[in-house]
Amino acid sequence: MKKVFLYISFLSIATISAAQDKAHLNTLTPQEIREGWVLLWDGVSANGWRGAKQPTFPAKGWRIENGMLKVLKSSGGESANGGDIVTTRKYKNFILKVDFKITEGANSGIKYFVNTDLNTGAGSAIGCEYQILDDDKHPDAKLGTNGNRTVGSLYDLIPAVKAKPFKKDEFNTATIIVNGNHVEHWMNGSKVVEYTRNNQMWNALVAFSKYKGWPNFGNAEEGHILLQDHGDEVWFMNIKIKEL
Repeated sequence: MKKVFLYISFLSIATISAAQDKAHLNTLTPQEIREGWVLLWDGVSANGWRGAKQPTFPAKGWRIENGMLKVLKSSGGESANGGDIVTTRKYKNFILKVDFKITEGANSGIKYFVNTDLNTGAGSAIGCEYQILDDDKHPDAKLGTNGNRTVGSLYDLIPAVKAKPFKKDEFNTATIIVNGNHVEHWMNGSKVVEYTRNNQMWNALVAFSKYKGWPNFGNAEEGHILLQDHGDEVWFMNIKIKEL
């Protein structure tokens, strides 16, 4: 009888904990509000977001479900289903936090300094990308140079540190810090990439990447923030930003 009671108590605690966790999805703490954080996504609507290549939120390819923003599985192609989504306004200096979770073999990304006037044809909108990838199962992890297409990396430019705290079957927190020309990528509280743009070294790096044909790549003063549709199922939530 005692064992049954303990088991029921454990289930009750777990249920309460899960309910509390859900209640805190896509919300700000009083401290975050005092510090100037705002939600980029409210958890229930498409307010503040649109398609990267259309004036409204995509009619297909994305789903808002249980407090999560989900990219739906399609062909695995880049921006070939619903397409990427971007913030309706541009951002300059900021700290951005996004919780994300991938499915097996998935590919996606978070982009910033996005110029939606570039690449109006097929493929993804152009901007600097915090790579989201299943390094073990997606072939892109073995392409590029020195691992610069692995999760957390500045895609095709700078590899994330090898000892990164990525949790494959759980939600991870991506943090992007932009302060002028200084940029950092963080993953679950650990810095994984750091770089400076708008200088000779940066321009040389871009010149040897897939972005070499795009004018002034990564040097814009401001740009949209983007969540990528790469044809794989990926979840996003707790998207928040603090402007600096």
